[in-house]
Amino acid sequence: MIRKIRIILEMIKFEHTVFALPFAFMGAILGAVVMEGHLPSWAQIGWVTLAMFGARSAAMCLNRLIDKAIDLRNPRTASRALPAGLLKSAEVLLFTIVSFAMLFIATANLAPIAMKLMPIAVVLLVLYSYTKRFTWLCHVVLGLTIGLSPLGAWVAVTGEFHLAAWLLYIAVALWIAGFDIVYATQDFEYDRNAGLHSIPAKFGIAGALWIARSFHLVTAICFIALFWTTGLSWAYLAGTIISIAILFYQHWLVRPNDLSRVQIAFFGMNGTLSVLLFLFAIADLVVLHQW
Repeated sequence: MIRKIRIILEMIKFEHTVFALPFAFMGAILGAVVMEGHLPSWAQIGWVTLAMFGARSAAMCLNRLIDKAIDLRNPRTASRALPAGLLKSAEVLLFTIVSFAMLFIATANLAPIAMKLMPIAVVLLVLYSYTKRFTWLCHVVLGLTIGLSPLGAWVAVTGEFHLAAWLLYIAVALWIAGFDIVYATQDFEYDRNAGLHSIPAKFGIAGALWIARSFHLVTAICFIALFWTTGLSWAYLAGTIISIAILFYQHWLVRPNDLSRVQIAFFGMNGTLSVLLFLFAIADLVVLHQW
């Protein structure tokens, strides 16, 4: 069982939770400070963490199940656990059910509005895996789905929405969509030949990279706008400037005629960005703001 769980965690790239989890924490903490004037409780942070792990694990397992046949035909993904026969579909389905149960339990222990809005998140989690079959906007759907992590955390802790919450949602949604477009350039030829939809397949690699840059420009604007709509101070602004520099450095790494550094831009740069911005925001909210 331990071996199977290890394979499942590797299959769903469990370590990539670092992309969205820092923003979920940021949404919860910033929401509590802006709306209620104090930090969220440790219990609230714990339930937000469980909800994040449950939602992401369920989404990734569903994606691997739904795309099993596609992954088998794609040389880049044929070695994944399901198409390679390392896992059975029933085992992954069971893990998916357990993950959704984690999401439900966590949501039930947060603000009541979180439970009412949870079906929207579940629908998007399920819908995303099918979008590449009928629309090149699949990257945007992914962004809108994962972007719910900070927005959902904000609402789950405070019980209400705020302009800053929506700015954070848009920033994260377009950040995710942008680097997913960059990542999808690796499957440009396969997607076109297989009749699958993606922005690289629709607009070509050069066009896709320009769209990703445009998305990330809006992300940068929203991160800066957070400074003006909340009580955040110079510490967050300093982290924002560094994060924006990282954001656009990854676009310098990836060129239409050289995709050899996509993995570095996708995993290294984006993981660093989310953790870095979170740490600067926490230093601002927990240290400077409280002091």
